[in-house]
Amino acid sequence: MRSYPAIRSSSLFHHRIFSRFRHTLSPMANSTEDSLRRALSDKQSTIDARGNAIRQLKSSGASKSEIDDAVKALNALKLEKTSIENQLKASTSGDTNGSVMSRDAFRQAVVNTLERRLFYIPSFKIYRGVAGLYDYGPPGCAVKSNVLAFWRQHFVLEEDMLEVDCPCVTPEAVLKASGHVDKFTDLMVKDEKTGNCYRADHLLKDYCEDKPELKHVLAILDDLSAEQIGAKIKEYGIVAPDTKNHLSDPYPFNLMFQTQIGPSGASTGYMRPETAQGIFVNFRDLYYYNGNKLPFAAAQIGQAFRNEISPRQGLLRVREFTLAEIEHFVDPDDKSHPKYIEVSSLEFLMFPRDEQMSGQNAKKLCLGDAVSKGIVNNQTLAYFIGRVYLFLTRLGIDEKRLRFRQHLPNEMAHYAADCWDAEIESSYGWIECVGIADRSAYDLRAHTDKSGVALVAQEKFAEPKEVEKLVITPVKKELGLAFKGNQKMVVEALEAMNEKEAFDMKAALETQGEVQFEVCTLQKTVTIKKNMVSISKEKKKEHQRVFTPSVIEPSFGIGRIIYCLYEHSFYTRPSKGGDEQLNISRSLTAAGISNKKDITGTSIGKRYARTDELGVPFAVTVDSTSSVTIRERDSKDQIRVNVDEVAAVIKEVSEGRCTWADILQKYPAHSSVSADE
Repeated sequence: MRSYPAIRSSSLFHHRIFSRFRHTLSPMANSTEDSLRRALSDKQSTIDARGNAIRQLKSSGASKSEIDDAVKALNALKLEKTSIENQLKASTSGDTNGSVMSRDAFRQAVVNTLERRLFYIPSFKIYRGVAGLYDYGPPGCAVKSNVLAFWRQHFVLEEDMLEVDCPCVTPEAVLKASGHVDKFTDLMVKDEKTGNCYRADHLLKDYCEDKPELKHVLAILDDLSAEQIGAKIKEYGIVAPDTKNHLSDPYPFNLMFQTQIGPSGASTGYMRPETAQGIFVNFRDLYYYNGNKLPFAAAQIGQAFRNEISPRQGLLRVREFTLAEIEHFVDPDDKSHPKYIEVSSLEFLMFPRDEQMSGQNAKKLCLGDAVSKGIVNNQTLAYFIGRVYLFLTRLGIDEKRLRFRQHLPNEMAHYAADCWDAEIESSYGWIECVGIADRSAYDLRAHTDKSGVALVAQEKFAEPKEVEKLVITPVKKELGLAFKGNQKMVVEALEAMNEKEAFDMKAALETQGEVQFEVCTLQKTVTIKKNMVSISKEKKKEHQRVFTPSVIEPSFGIGRIIYCLYEHSFYTRPSKGGDEQLNISRSLTAAGISNKKDITGTSIGKRYARTDELGVPFAVTVDSTSSVTIRERDSKDQIRVNVDEVAAVIKEVSEGRCTWADILQKYPAHSSVSADE
C-alpha cells in the first residue's frame, strides 16, 4: 500500500510566499467588482464637481430656477451613486466557471467549509450550543497559533516590547477606575412577550441600512440617547425580528461578566473585557524594569470576555475572544518616533473624518502626507498605523479590501487625541479588526486617582529650570452645589483642559462672569461661573519634570482577523469532471514541517481533494523505497524526487528560498491524469 504523508506547515508563510496565496475570485467576479469600484469613483468625482459648480452658481448670484435645476441633477447623481454602492455591497465571489455567488451564499460556503473541516465549530454542540461561544479545531488552532506567533515576531520582538500575562479575573476597583463598571454598556430592548433581548442600535441600524431616505439616521446613530433610539424604534414600527412582537423601551446593559472572588462573596470581580488594564496597573514596575526610560511598549495576548446582548456574525461578535494589545507609553510633549521614516512612504486606503462627513469615499494616501497635513495626529500614532498595515498585508489580508478609518467626533472619547480603526472588508461589510488610538494620559491618571499610587515618569534636568505651570483649581464646593452628582465629571473635564482652552475660559470668565462649557462625559453643555474655578500660571524652579505619560494603543481582535483571513483566502474550483465544486480554503501554514499520514483506503484523488480543502500546500506519495511524488496544491503539478531529498525540497519552498517554478525546472515532472479526477 502506498502511504500518503500530507505535509502541513506549523508557521506562517514567508512574505514572498504570501503573494501567491491571495484571495482568488473568478474572472467575472473580479471584473465586476473592479468595474463597480471604478464606476463608484467616477460617480463620486462627478458629484464633487457638480457640488462645486452649485456653490459657484450661488456665489455668482444665479437665478433660483438655475440653482434648483442643478440641485435636482445633483440629487439624481447621488441616487445613481447609491445604486452602485448597493451593487458593490452585494458584490460577488465566484468559481472558475464564472458562476456568480451572492455575498450570503459565499459566506455560507466559507462557514460550511470551516465548520465541516473543524477550523471552528459552535461550542457545546451536543447541548444545542451557546450563542457567541466557539471552539477551534485542529486546523483552526494551527492557524491561530501561527497568527499569534507572527504577531509576536512583528511587534513584540521587532519592537523590543515587554510582554506580560495578567489574570482574566479582575477586581471591581480596577474596572471602577477605568470606567467599565459605570459605562461599559450597550442599549438593550426586550421582546415584550418572550423576553428575548436585542441590541437597540443594531435593530435601528439594520432597519435604516437599506433605505436611502434614512441614511441621515445612520450618520447620527452614535449620538442618539436611549430615549431618542426608543422613539425612532416606535416611529418606524420596528419589532422583534424573530416573533414580530413589540419591544420594550431601550435601557443600558453592562457587558461585563460579574463574579465573586473568594468563598465569602465579599469581593466582587469581573471577567476582564480587555487586557489593557493589567498593563496600566503594572506601569510603575514596567517603567522601572525598562530603566526608568520612555518611550517603551508593553504587550499582552489573552482572553477577554463581553456578555454580548445578541451575538451574531460568527467569529466577529462573540462572548469570549482573544485580544492582542499594545500599550506604548510616550512623553506627551514629544510624540515623534525614531523609526517613523520606515513607514512614512507607505500608501494605502485611508478614510479621514472629513471625507466621511462630506459623503466621500476612502482614498489612497501617503502616510507621511497624512501626518504633515495634520490628518494623523502624531508620528508615533502614524508609525503604529503603518506597522499594523504591514502586519495585516503580510499575513494575507488583501490590501484592496483594507482601509484605515478615522473616528468621527461622536465616536471619540473626550480625552482621546486621535483614533483610527483598521477595517477589513468581508461578506459582512467593513469590519473593525484593529483599533489604534492615542488615549492621551487618561488611563494612568484614572488609576493614579483611584489607587493613590503615582503612575508617572520623570525627566531629570542637567540644570534646574524655571518653568511656568498651568494650574487649574476647580472649587469643588461650588461645583458640588451646582452640579451635585455630576460634580466629578465636571471637575475631570475642567482639569483635562489644555493651556489654550484654560486661558480662553479665564478670559471669558473675567469679562462675562460665566461661560458655556461642554462636558463630553455628560453629553451636554454646562454653565461655569467665575467662582467655580481658578486658572493661573505659576513659576517654579524644578530639577526634574514629573509627568503622566500618554498611551498609544493598538488593539487587535484576533478572531476577527482570522475570519477575514479565511474569507480573503477562500475560492472554489470545479472538479475535472465538472459535476461538482470543491470548496477550498487556502491555509496559512507553511515552513517548519509537520506531517500527517493518510492511510485510508480511498483513492489518491480523493485524498488530494481532502487535503486541498484543508489548505495543505504539498502532498507526498511514497512510490517506492527510494522515490516519492510531491504534488503542489494550487497547480496540481507533480514532481518525483529521491526520498532523502523530500524534506529539503519542501522546506526550501515553504521558507521562500525558492519558488515552485524553480523546483519544476530542477526536478522531472511526473504526470498522473487520474489522480485528481
